[in-house]
Amino acid sequence: MRVSVICGKLTMTRHIPVLLPQVLDAILGGAIPVRRLIDGTLGAGGHSRALLEAGVQEALAFDLDPVAISVAREQLAVYGDRVAFCQSSYLHMRERAAAQAWEAVDGILLDLGLSSLQLDETSRGFSFRHDAPLDMRFDQSANQSTAQDLVNTLDEEALADILFRLGEESAARRIARAIVKARPIRGTAELAGLVAGVGSSRRGSARIHPATKVFQALRIAVNHELDAVSAVLPIAVELLRPGGRLAVITFHSLEDRIVKRRFREMATAVEAPPGMASIEERRARVRLVNRKPIRPDAGEIAANPRCRSAKLRVVEKLECA
Repeated sequence: MRVSVICGKLTMTRHIPVLLPQVLDAILGGAIPVRRLIDGTLGAGGHSRALLEAGVQEALAFDLDPVAISVAREQLAVYGDRVAFCQSSYLHMRERAAAQAWEAVDGILLDLGLSSLQLDETSRGFSFRHDAPLDMRFDQSANQSTAQDLVNTLDEEALADILFRLGEESAARRIARAIVKARPIRGTAELAGLVAGVGSSRRGSARIHPATKVFQALRIAVNHELDAVSAVLPIAVELLRPGGRLAVITFHSLEDRIVKRRFREMATAVEAPPGMASIEERRARVRLVNRKPIRPDAGEIAANPRCRSAKLRVVEKLECA
């Protein structure tokens, strides 16, 4: 379900969640029945709805965005108390599962990045298609810096570092210099126009706006996304029961790199050679269900261009973990 917020009202049009058949197979295709599910990134609830329809008995659903929680409550109301909602970070899944008296769960889904809901709500500042305040917080009630705070207070070096490290923007220094010179910057249109005028690594691409990487970097910085992704993966695996699966959808190389590396680490056993007791031994905790990421096919990309960069990686918890 695709959701837009216009003048405080929700308008809905049909939208198929990203990689839906592949997610169903990833979560439900293991050796154990999936009775209890954690959806760590609920959005409008499309993946959770499909999984509940496919036989999942109970879901614990997380989202930092109160609008997403409100929308998903309405969309999933038919399932009654089979769904528990948490307006909270997925980093708290262990504590919230314990509060539900869940010692372990059978499946966990993380669909990282922005939802269509957030992109389509023009007042949030995630998109430069419409002018809006430079907010970019997933939870607008949170007491944290906004993108406007970052672009107007960071020094040139710190701003360039964010753009290069979190946006992989090759023109980071030139853009940071232009931002500092033009301050104060108050809206998305002003920032996007400034970046387009400077020229970025996306210059010459008709498909992707020159400011795309800059907006990505600021959003990741505001919401501390990469730190959260790295931290949640071992928490999620610990919470799975043996045979349970963790499926993660990423949308850019920074997230995917973290997921790929952490999954490989958890899938690799380390044994100390004789006489090398200083090496810390560890058992493999998971097996890689797919060694290469699952991507949307041409048909899905044509129907939903936003999914073109999506990658799905899946692991299954081992009995001995």
